[in-house]
Amino acid sequence: MSSTTSEPRVSQPVFSQYSGDKFIIGGGVAIFHVASGRVVICSAVDRRHGQYYFLPKGRRDAGEESGTGAEREGYEESGYRNRRLPLPTAHTQPQGHPRAHAPTMTAEPLWMQLIPLGARQYTMFWYVAETLPPDLETDLETDVGAAYKPPPAYPNNLTLRDRIKQEPEGYEPLHHKNTGVDEEEQTYESFLVSVEEAVKRLGRNSVMADVVLKGWKGIQDRLAIEDAATSESPETIS
Repeated sequence: MSSTTSEPRVSQPVFSQYSGDKFIIGGGVAIFHVASGRVVICSAVDRRHGQYYFLPKGRRDAGEESGTGAEREGYEESGYRNRRLPLPTAHTQPQGHPRAHAPTMTAEPLWMQLIPLGARQYTMFWYVAETLPPDLETDLETDVGAAYKPPPAYPNNLTLRDRIKQEPEGYEPLHHKNTGVDEEEQTYESFLVSVEEAVKRLGRNSVMADVVLKGWKGIQDRLAIEDAATSESPETIS
């Protein structure tokens, strides 16, 4: 899917500082089922404005990295286990030493938001993730109420085409029930919908819709890069 709508407004850099009890760090995630081209959105009902849609998000736990927290919040609020998906998306982070071979794919956040939350400042990082293959779902299965098990990272040597082959044809990602950690989250509903439907529900010029659009483009770009590398490899040249 392509979009002709403008991106959300990007704010100018600012100087600001907060003591440890005055800021909150969180993460959100767009969870894709790559094989079917769908993405997870959640919905809730507000007493004043009725039903609304959103991507799962929330505060990271103390000592937890923001990307790992985004995966966990994605599971708790939507019921879909997920892991961040490395994509060829633009970012400005330096590579670790040594820097001779920069990775083509990274799982860096696509957006950062600064959201006032009462007297505190909420810093939100948005990531792209994928639903898990059946074997990982089995490995991470827990009893109801048991502690959350984080998934292993996406393997560096696994192509996206081979990842899709890990699922039988027509596979439907497992949706877990009662994963919300409080009374409000227990009321959330979640859906796997097309990219176009997600953008419509989230609001076309919203940051969340743009996370979906950039994530889906990154997936298509990764597939194209992998396909080009395969066609140019010595084993496939006739």
